[in-house]
Amino acid sequence: MHRVVISAGSNIDPEKHIPAAREMIRSAHRLVSESRFIQTKPIGFLEQPDFCNGVFLIDTEMSRNDLNKWIKDVEKKLGRIRTANKYGPRTIDLDILVWDGNIVNKDLIERDFLKTAVSEVLPEIDLK
Repeated sequence: MHRVVISAGSNIDPEKHIPAAREMIRSAHRLVSESRFIQTKPIGFLEQPDFCNGVFLIDTEMSRNDLNKWIKDVEKKLGRIRTANKYGPRTIDLDILVWDGNIVNKDLIERDFLKTAVSEVLPEIDLK
């Protein structure tokens, strides 16, 4: 069993897409806890609505590679369209941040809102 932190963000109907992502995750994995979801300003491309961001802490039996493929499929099912603008608007953005206590995504170190969210669900993790 692996303990994983997945970030979730949306700026297209987040009140619809975040709960839908939560339910899809809960249906296939053990949802241990989640952070508060907060409003954040866009990064990289500013001419778009603010985002709603937070994290889910799950236990899963999937390998990291399989889980990554699975969350990208969830994004697709929830209407995520990938464009040349990697910072553009999206229905849902899901990324693995922490895998079995190890930081596996540099965004966690670079973005304070992610540090805060991860600290809520994994207070023992060292984010320095």
